[in-house]
Amino acid sequence: MSKNIDVVVIGGGYAGVMAANRLTQRGDATVTLINPRPDFVHRVRLHQLVGGSDTAVVTYRDILAEGVRLVVDTVTRIDANDRNLTLTSTGTLGYDYLIYAVGSGSADPGVPGAAEFAYPIATFEDAQRLRPVLDATPQGAAVAVVGAGPTGIETAAELAEGGRTVTLVCGGVLGPYLHPRGRRSVARRLARLGVSVLDGAGTKVTAVSRDAVQLADGRELPSELTIWTAGFGIPDLAARSGLSTDALGRLLTDETLTSVDDERIVAAGDSAAPSDLPLRMSCQAAMPMGARAADTVLSRIAGEEPATLNQTFGAQCLSLGRRDGIFQFGNRSDVAVWFNIDGRLGAKLKELVCKGIPKHLADEAAKPGSYRLHLMSGSAARQQQLQAKYAQAQAQAPAGRVA
Repeated sequence: MSKNIDVVVIGGGYAGVMAANRLTQRGDATVTLINPRPDFVHRVRLHQLVGGSDTAVVTYRDILAEGVRLVVDTVTRIDANDRNLTLTSTGTLGYDYLIYAVGSGSADPGVPGAAEFAYPIATFEDAQRLRPVLDATPQGAAVAVVGAGPTGIETAAELAEGGRTVTLVCGGVLGPYLHPRGRRSVARRLARLGVSVLDGAGTKVTAVSRDAVQLADGRELPSELTIWTAGFGIPDLAARSGLSTDALGRLLTDETLTSVDDERIVAAGDSAAPSDLPLRMSCQAAMPMGARAADTVLSRIAGEEPATLNQTFGAQCLSLGRRDGIFQFGNRSDVAVWFNIDGRLGAKLKELVCKGIPKHLADEAAKPGSYRLHLMSGSAARQQQLQAKYAQAQAQAPAGRVA
């Protein structure tokens, strides 16, 4: 009688849940999901948690396959040689295959005063910590939101719609992903909400104090509450465990998402760096990568060659308060195009996306293997990047060495 195959998934976010659900296709696989929280955090709604319009939480029983065992704990070390995990509370756990999907969190801003006086919003705990501080801040107090990516824009709009006096400090361009046409639409909506937008090179934050933000151009911006949304960090579990990572701490993999150190370890989501060419951090990338990681493990169990990453993108959507939004279309290479849908319809489309994410996970839980988006035709640009990277490696290789 053949023994069960133990597959462990570290991280219960978008990538981890998708991978765990998909793995239950095999009746001889015991699937364990390890996550530090007992509930699923819907990260794209964290700005709503802060603003008070959503809890940003989904119960795992609604999206996790019955065959997946949930362990609420934190992994402190991966022993790849012995295929063993050390956990904070429940001892150790062995595995035959491991999917590394620890996600991302707040980055150290590296700006004087930011760690002491600015509030990040990258994780559920960050948002929970910020919420009572916001409630205790007088309604008319100046609020500075640092960072003009999706999280910064959505947070600024959400708070301004709630009557807060908000300044969005871009540190560069408003909405770097957006097409200029879409950027103008976002700027108009923020202006209608009363958000002051400071953009350009001189708006990079150089210091944060209890009641002000210092800018690179010498201006001092009053701020009784500073919210930091610029940049993400990666948990250092892989690096601490002696596995190869990129400069940010993402696990280095090949195009099948398999660790360059160990074919029994596969990565997905924000914490993966396939071919050292990581994808944009987003749930749009995380769920297909979770499905691809699971397919890689299933292929290895079956003794088959895993397929390679075939990632495609289509859009970026932003909520601009509860009544407005933008659906910015992009090409398969994740470059924004001129076309977008904004206004109330943009808000409705964004809400459809937010509701659709848990549904994708629940559908995969109910019928493992049904998710197909990761099988769509991918970007030719990535293949060109890979070819250029390979050519560069060949050119830099010592004379006489064959790669």
